[in-house]
Amino acid sequence: MTTTTYAVLSEGLHKRYGEVHALRGLDLAVPEGTVCGVLGPNGAGKTTAVRVLTTLTAPDAGSARVAGCDVVRDPAGVRGRIAVTGQYAAVDGDLTGAENLRLFARLLRAPRARADELLERFELAGAAGRPVRGWSGGMRRRLDLAVSLIVPPRVLFLDEPTTGLDPHSRNGIWDTVRALAHQGTTVLLTTQYLEEADRLADEIVLVDDGRAAHRGSPAELKALIGGWAEVVVADPARLADAAALLDRLTGSVPVLDADRQTVGALTTDPTLTLPRLVRAADAAGVPLLDAALRPPTLDAVFLRLTGRSPASPTGPQEVPA
Repeated sequence: MTTTTYAVLSEGLHKRYGEVHALRGLDLAVPEGTVCGVLGPNGAGKTTAVRVLTTLTAPDAGSARVAGCDVVRDPAGVRGRIAVTGQYAAVDGDLTGAENLRLFARLLRAPRARADELLERFELAGAAGRPVRGWSGGMRRRLDLAVSLIVPPRVLFLDEPTTGLDPHSRNGIWDTVRALAHQGTTVLLTTQYLEEADRLADEIVLVDDGRAAHRGSPAELKALIGGWAEVVVADPARLADAAALLDRLTGSVPVLDADRQTVGALTTDPTLTLPRLVRAADAAGVPLLDAALRPPTLDAVFLRLTGRSPASPTGPQEVPA
């Protein structure tokens, strides 16, 4: 690997906080101009990794370079090439939206017109003259992201950028992230929203217990656990029969949903086709309303590969086999 190819490159990062070993040899390699989604349950080390890569915390061992600069030997160089948007908006609630942006523009020696341009770009111009403390959470998050872009960064770190936002505000942030990557900015995104990572990330890194446990594109990670077979039974009394059928066809423990009258199971059998599934149900005398074979969700991938859901604390949970 060469540091000229990768906007973020870390090798063997370790970080302890007392008895807590937050990072245990984390390796990352994020190509320039891409979006890397970092997923992991609570306590897996995602935020610690961002703090190390953005020079807010020094690693105990290992090395990392961001935008070509070593995070320990040249932290000022790193800070001059990155922007960070954390989990909570860091703007001043007593100032108006315009005052917030113009203040940062002045501090960063950017033209005042840049602040006005960003107000328009993030659809905040109509509220620009009002104190930010009266804004909605979605508007404050958009303003926080606009502040990060006053000087276009080479690498943008987004730590849980859409937590608590409504779907409209979340989609607006997603559109902005896509546009930034298209323009050449590298984005490292930590998130617990699997749909967010699925839609935005060129590559996903699953962090588990302070290490990069799995990595790949969303499609590559889904391919690791095969597909998802699901049937909708016509008679709720036949759910158990449908579960036995899917157990036999897939070799996986079925998941039943009595309210939806569905039974689903993971399958890695390439010979299992939709016609075969329907014929097997007919032969077993299980009437169906619907049947489907589709790729698994990232949620299923996460559960299978880490044994936990993204929002859960570290520690094993029972999941379908």
